[in-house]
Amino acid sequence: MSIQVARVPRLLLVIVLASSAGVAVWYTPKLSGSSAQPTAAAAAPVAVAVMQVKKNTIRTWDDFSGRLEAVERVLIRPQVAGQIKEIRFREGQLVKQGDVLLTIDAAVYSAAVAQAEAQVASARARKLFTSGEAERARKLWPARAIAQNILEQRENEALEADAQLKAAQANLRLAQINLGYTEVRAPISGRIGRREVTTGNLVAAGPEGPVLTTLVSVDPIYLSFDADEQAVVRALDTFSQRDQLANVPVRVTGQGFQATEGRLQLLDNQIDPQSGTVRMRALLANPDGQLVPGQFARLQMGQAQAREAILVEERSIGTDQDRRYVLILDDQNKVSYRQISLGARVDAQRIVTSGLAEGDRIIVDGMQRVRPGALVTPQPVIDNGSSLASNKI
Repeated sequence: MSIQVARVPRLLLVIVLASSAGVAVWYTPKLSGSSAQPTAAAAAPVAVAVMQVKKNTIRTWDDFSGRLEAVERVLIRPQVAGQIKEIRFREGQLVKQGDVLLTIDAAVYSAAVAQAEAQVASARARKLFTSGEAERARKLWPARAIAQNILEQRENEALEADAQLKAAQANLRLAQINLGYTEVRAPISGRIGRREVTTGNLVAAGPEGPVLTTLVSVDPIYLSFDADEQAVVRALDTFSQRDQLANVPVRVTGQGFQATEGRLQLLDNQIDPQSGTVRMRALLANPDGQLVPGQFARLQMGQAQAREAILVEERSIGTDQDRRYVLILDDQNKVSYRQISLGARVDAQRIVTSGLAEGDRIIVDGMQRVRPGALVTPQPVIDNGSSLASNKI
């Protein structure tokens, strides 16, 4: 028993010593390694894309929706009564001013012309006779070979014959006009509509007569739209500058339209109190007829005068609650915070109305990697204006 009691403490001592040695061995590398680790080096300046601010001559554009309208629209009605003899147009055809669209039976009107011509010939013969009689009477009067009342009578007959000739000539012109009206011609150049009558129908004349077809002009064409007061002020500065209307550019945008540009032609004389908008109208060239009256179109209205402005990329603008800012660099390439005020959007850029000056350097890419006060390595980028090709002048 005594031997066993003596062995137990010795065994425990060995285990304790071994455990202590193991702990010492485990801690020793940690302490020695920690003391050997060097102090961390200072961080290198971050590379960021930087652009130098410059002024650009631009026009800003406002977007609207409008309707295309024909400059001229004509209801074709007969000017003389009669039977439709021939229709010479195709529905939807482009016609020129003066083209014959259809004809009306001309037999009656041709006879009227012939009758009027005969009346003119008769009146001309009577005038010739009465003029000769009056001339002979005037020659006899100095010798008192005829009575005074006969002289006066023959002179009056000559005057009456002259008036009758003029009346006959006027009737002839009227008959010729009516004969000409039997050919219904296009009063303007444009696109013809559908025909409302067919060959053989009798038609009446004048404003109460039937509409034979319609005709609308094609080139140029109107584009009417409603603009808010602020947009008008941006385009013209004031409502009183109506003499500058022709200098305000307008362009059609949207799918299905080729690039079409025009000029402002009308600014209405009052603002709609309900909507706060004013009626405007632009005049657009339409040589190929791609724009059709009644069609819905999207458009942009620019400014009458181009202006200088500072533009920055949208990606270079940061948001701080309700404020906008950019990060700029000083001469030592140190970053600083600069609050700015923004104007209109121009494609992928924004106009800066305050907070920046020409020559300032702003960070375009890499804003997330730097903070105010940090030193950076600037990598200049060039603003080639490709995103502003349609807005820079």
